[in-house]
Amino acid sequence: MAERTSKQLPTQSKDLIAGTPFHPRLGDLALDLAKEGRIGVVVALPSDDSASYQLRPPGGGVDWRARSDGATLRPVPVPVTHVTPMRRDAVYDHRAQQSALVVTVHYEDGGSCEAMLVLTPAQVELYHNQLERLLGARESAQERGR
Repeated sequence: MAERTSKQLPTQSKDLIAGTPFHPRLGDLALDLAKEGRIGVVVALPSDDSASYQLRPPGGGVDWRARSDGATLRPVPVPVTHVTPMRRDAVYDHRAQQSALVVTVHYEDGGSCEAMLVLTPAQVELYHNQLERLLGARESAQERGR
């Protein structure tokens, strides 16, 4: 398995631990806030014999322990592979001065979800120009192929 690192590292303060504790199962990947966002495979659960979770880097290496209450552990998010627009009309909200486009977010594990892509007027103009150039390039390629 390829080594993964978190792009959003947690705060360095160990006193600031928000959210519900995560109680992973044996074999789950977990992100450990106490270890600066390090990711590990859970190889041992808290029990009568052990007062903590035991984690190991996904590719192997030196194990470490995490609190038995799960307060420093978080689930590892599944990476996004790509986003595609859905066949729905975009909406412009003149009060917020924003446009919204419904998109599908695709994940590495094959899952997907619906989300909103919110754009400022400057972003709409930028993407309009870029899409116009893409359409021109496509037209040129089609004409060369005839």
